[in-house]
Amino acid sequence: MPPHQRIEFRAVMSRTFALAALLPAAIIVAGCGGGNDADVVAGKQLFVKNCGSCHILNHAGTKGTTGPNLDQAFQRAEKDGFGESAIRGMIKKQIEYPNREKALGGIMPAKLVSGQKAEDVAAYVASVVAKPGKDTGLLANAVPAASSQAAVEKNGALSIDADPNGQLLFTASKATAKAGKITINFDNPSGVPHNLAIDGKGKTPIEPKGTKSFTANFAPGTYTYYCQVPGHEQAGMKGTLTVK
Repeated sequence: MPPHQRIEFRAVMSRTFALAALLPAAIIVAGCGGGNDADVVAGKQLFVKNCGSCHILNHAGTKGTTGPNLDQAFQRAEKDGFGESAIRGMIKKQIEYPNREKALGGIMPAKLVSGQKAEDVAAYVASVVAKPGKDTGLLANAVPAASSQAAVEKNGALSIDADPNGQLLFTASKATAKAGKITINFDNPSGVPHNLAIDGKGKTPIEPKGTKSFTANFAPGTYTYYCQVPGHEQAGMKGTLTVK
């Protein structure tokens, strides 16, 4: 884990323990808006879309590395028997008032989601964080899996897009094309900044929501395309282009 991530992880852990000291208040916060009125299916969808690019949460299948691993951050609280309501309150508080001190590496914007959406996210995360196993039932299918189909070049154009649900994946992990001049079209429908790059051939700008492209000559061979945002390639946002 890079130094800045270790700093932020320690900061999150210290805030977790500080909030634990305010357990009754956390329970009250969790209760506001209703203990059972939260939609955990919507909460999972919102978490993956808005938070998954930064945080690891095993049940959600997210692999972000910019922020702390939530399963690790709340592991102690889970072992110490803090109930789901208390953990939900802690998470809700973090959504509303995240650490923003640059010295501690804080980068999460305040109220990334708000109102009922924040309740839904907090309820979902609290129900699964630091727990073994996988989501089942409706939760298992709450976020559609990225397409496993290969992208195929047509008339000199090849389209490879970012996952629209916020996962750190392309819609195709494999692509094929004929040798020659190829235009790579990249669409990012999510609000998470992404790009597509092929070393020695070109890259699109790193930005949320937009369609960009670049053109280059490709000789027969294999090429790796990937997202240049730190941590995204390592989390799985990469693929192989085979040119024949």
